[in-house]
Amino acid sequence: MNFNFFAPINDLGYGVAGLNILKSMVRLGHTVSYWQIGQPVAHTQEDAQLVQSCINNCHSFDYNAPSIKLWHQHDMGQQIGSGKRVGFPVFELDKFSNVEKHNLSSLDSIIVCSEWAKAIVESEVPGSDVHVAPLGVDTSIFCPQQKEKEGPTVFLNVGKWEIRKGHDILFEAFNNAFTKDDNVELWMMNHNPFLDERQESEWHGLYLNSELGDKVKIIPRVETHSEVAQIMQQADIGVFPSRAEGWNLEALEMMSMGKYVILTNYSAHTEFATDINSKLIHIDDTEEAHDGIWFHGQGEWASFGDSQMEQLVSHMRTLHELNESTNNRNERGIITAQKFSWENCVEKIIGSVQ
Repeated sequence: MNFNFFAPINDLGYGVAGLNILKSMVRLGHTVSYWQIGQPVAHTQEDAQLVQSCINNCHSFDYNAPSIKLWHQHDMGQQIGSGKRVGFPVFELDKFSNVEKHNLSSLDSIIVCSEWAKAIVESEVPGSDVHVAPLGVDTSIFCPQQKEKEGPTVFLNVGKWEIRKGHDILFEAFNNAFTKDDNVELWMMNHNPFLDERQESEWHGLYLNSELGDKVKIIPRVETHSEVAQIMQQADIGVFPSRAEGWNLEALEMMSMGKYVILTNYSAHTEFATDINSKLIHIDDTEEAHDGIWFHGQGEWASFGDSQMEQLVSHMRTLHELNESTNNRNERGIITAQKFSWENCVEKIIGSVQ
């Protein structure tokens, strides 16, 4: 098939998904005219050549082909040609603004990456033609490898600094779970390009100046997926106490590498996270989403109270004990991740536009 594909390509969530979907479309034999959102950033020559080839296809684009836009739900108006108009938004909250509803209502079809998101679209934009295409993981990069058992139990969190991601409570949980005598470390790889130097420094201080700050490492930003995988390989457990997620790719990547993960039982990552393959923090209620920067009460996210903190602390202690006594390999997580390939994502996309 021919496709007109709008997406960013960079190191952020949309950009990572955009590149992997584009590559999988081409690998599956489709002709893609790639319409840029921002300046594409590809870190390998092979990826750069593929992206440029798809950009060149725009000179003779098929104006009858489906137009698929992987982007925010408030900006779906710009499409190309006269083919089917499809939007693929990735969102974290359960309510849309009037502008978002207007943009989504203009589409012929809407693709989302989870059943949780599908239910929200069907409730907020009744009558929409909604399809689920779960995002994927590159198992050739994020693959299980044997890790030496020497050294501390390393908990790792990846994802830009945000209250939404639970970064305001994770350091507290780490301090509650362990003492200075416990052989543990908490690694935080959380660069946020939208924050200024002062805001980044405040987040760093929250962790490094805490009671167990000498057991915390702030990991600098890396450029390639292979470098991310190398850091994940050195860790033992992924910890993601998010209030809401549009997908949570880093958690799936760690599962793919055989790592145990701790996750809230809410929002889009419930598409792949279960009590069988993860340690889930069960949520009692939701609350208005406020962080004073990006979220101002438009929708709701998981409420994180005393019960949730107790569950998080308990899970961290349990997995530390497991890591000290066994090889701590999450076989069920590996099996789960194998079901979520980028090729499967593209096949779901194709099924939604035919």
